[in-house]
Amino acid sequence: MREMKIRAYAKVNLALDVVRKREDGYHDLEMIMAPITLHDLIYIEKIDHGIQITANTNRMPTDQRNIMYKVAQLLIERYQIPYGVKIHIYKHIPTQAGLAGGSGDGAAVLKAMNQIFQLNLSLETLADIGKEVGADIPFCIYEKTALVKGIGEKLEFISKDFHCYVLLVKPKKGVSTKKSFGMLDLKNAEHPPIMDMKEAIENNDYQGVVKCLGNTLEEPSLKIVPDILKIKEEMKELGFDGALMSGSGSCVFGLTQDQELLEKGYQFFLNRYAFVRKTEILNKDSLKL
Repeated sequence: MREMKIRAYAKVNLALDVVRKREDGYHDLEMIMAPITLHDLIYIEKIDHGIQITANTNRMPTDQRNIMYKVAQLLIERYQIPYGVKIHIYKHIPTQAGLAGGSGDGAAVLKAMNQIFQLNLSLETLADIGKEVGADIPFCIYEKTALVKGIGEKLEFISKDFHCYVLLVKPKKGVSTKKSFGMLDLKNAEHPPIMDMKEAIENNDYQGVVKCLGNTLEEPSLKIVPDILKIKEEMKELGFDGALMSGSGSCVFGLTQDQELLEKGYQFFLNRYAFVRKTEILNKDSLKL
């Protein structure tokens, strides 16, 4: 195989709890992460040598700062691959949004290179390699709703399919993850009920999921981008059952089981904010779309 096309799916954090700050400076997290149907499209091709990246946008670096470059370089060096790769990405997932746009791309490149170069590595091995580059890459390798712990490397999959529609709205200004964590006041922070959220998904209890929505990082990120709160309030006024900032922001998602409301919300936000998309939780059925 010389080339292939692969989708890199985004994610939302249905619940995110910052448990504690570790001695190494990182924070221990507990999260419920769910993949969504929004995706970047990546074309990857075997070439004689080097790593070349092109994109449909100039808003991302295409050199060694890019997460796809880092994982490709790591794989080439570790498995002594005597070739290079040419990568072209159609970017649809915004950056600094809390949607794992970069991590999803990194995971997709690992999976594609595994096939192109017939490395026969398991998903577990790919996840281990990925976590050396980005904490969310292991989750993105599997693309399954999961309870995620540590800095993102410990995954416990939730086998039940959970479905609802998701409206994504991102203000123009993004949030730096580092800045959000830096401004976090852990003593007075909100700690959402992670295990209750896991149970609600397992029981296909939509109202339970809505009730358990929560994100410890929302408070500091709101101070950086006040529009996050405004979007949440507007979503609830429109009739969305729940609204929450994903990851460290600045993207906000609204949940509904009503397709008409999804469309109404889309039309309402469309020309007001930088990025507005209709999507849904990714599961086995949505992969057939």
